Amino acid sequence: MSTRRLRIATSGMIAVAAIGATTIDAIAPIQLLNLSLQPNSAFAQDIDEQTNIRVYQRASQAVVSINAGDGTGSGSIISSDGLVLTNAHVVQGSQTVEVVLADGRKFQADVVGFGENGLDLAVVKIQGQTNLPAISFAQSPVQVGQRAFAIGNPFGQFQGTFTTGIVSRIDNERGLIQTDAAINPGNSGGPLLNRQGELIGVNTAIFSGPRGGNIGIGFAIAIDKVQPFLTAVREGRASRTAQRLGPVPGDTPPKPLVLNGTPVTGRLGRGSSVLPVDNSFFDLYAFEGKAGQRVQIDMTSREIDSYLILLDPNGDEVTQDDDGGGGPNSRIVATLPADGTYLLMANSYEAGQAGAYSLKAEATSASAGNAVNQGGFILRQEGILGSDAAVLPSDGSLYQEYDFQGRAGQAVTIELASPDFDTYIALLDANGQLIGENDDANENDPNSTLTVTLPRSGVYRVIVNAYDKRGRGRYLLTIRE
Repeated sequence: MSTRRLRIATSGMIAVAAIGATTIDAIAPIQLLNLSLQPNSAFAQDIDEQTNIRVYQRASQAVVSINAGDGTGSGSIISSDGLVLTNAHVVQGSQTVEVVLADGRKFQADVVGFGENGLDLAVVKIQGQTNLPAISFAQSPVQVGQRAFAIGNPFGQFQGTFTTGIVSRIDNERGLIQTDAAINPGNSGGPLLNRQGELIGVNTAIFSGPRGGNIGIGFAIAIDKVQPFLTAVREGRASRTAQRLGPVPGDTPPKPLVLNGTPVTGRLGRGSSVLPVDNSFFDLYAFEGKAGQRVQIDMTSREIDSYLILLDPNGDEVTQDDDGGGGPNSRIVATLPADGTYLLMANSYEAGQAGAYSLKAEATSASAGNAVNQGGFILRQEGILGSDAAVLPSDGSLYQEYDFQGRAGQAVTIELASPDFDTYIALLDANGQLIGENDDANENDPNSTLTVTLPRSGVYRVIVNAYDKRGRGRYLLTIRE
């Protein structure tokens, strides 16, 4: 393969490397072309800052604080005439609420509709307004690993607070998006946004750790569930009464669960937590696990269709199961990926199902070679580099970015293919350090391929880029083990 001239783009500089392979280890010494030198981390910092600023500027003016009786929450203006989307549990019990706009103006608003069957959504209407800023709704599907942004009024005191993270998990059956963007009490009802500042979900709940507090596991109701509800509101079909059956996630801390300990018994019903989307009951448990530890967890019941979901210490899903234990019983068998506190949701499959259950958790000793999802896709994303893409200041080329969770020693292959433009990819770690980059897979292929072994556990960022400022069009990004 002939040597390519490959650029490493950073803010205010262009660097050139002679490269004939796809890993960072093969990059020859870099020749700097000007004297405005910045570390490679400046590339990621510039991208982060541009994205964050763009999202906040596009969306923040449409995010409001809601005061309802003794409680506070957040909301999104969704129409210029004053419809505001929020959570049912923020405004339940009130006929009117106070809405505080980002510019400080205060209005009284009428509660005009609630989600049915436990859907934790509500709409309030500011009367007499025709020119309010409104938030845009995302049209493209949400993907695990993409950036996520939250704006809200945490603790009822910090209106307009902006936090960032990624989409950690998507529960399509229940219409929930899990995120590690910081969500706290008072954020309820506020928007979860994509990197274009568009609404992808309504923040509704957090899971608390064994000692309480935000542990980076937040939930938003996905836009797919929001749209039908808004149609019902606009057509006058929405319920005028909130239908809450119990506390939402985060209201109570998890119960202790001991591996190889005595089986525990519980009962799902009133007093259990409720998933905001489908009104199903669940109890939350926490246990300490070790990397490489093999666990089997069984949930059995004669009264409900049991369902189990296991989350790792970072809030990422390890696995879930419905009927793996035979009949309506569920069983999880998994190798734990890291040391730390794991959360287990003991759930009923259907809305409102109540009944007794037994939970048994067993473990074997830790062992080596505990790779997870070998050979599977970490991310597979179609996209378009176009007018909504960000622009790299150094050369005017368009780019978009994706995050994924990696672990130390994990070998990943990143492929970027396009029928329309010459692709370019770069991989950065959480500190903005360049891990690898590639222009052409080979001298006859303008698509990009990069294979690396990740040096540490954490979030990694993939930059989907065109080689020059003329590059525009469709692309397919895949990240796989």
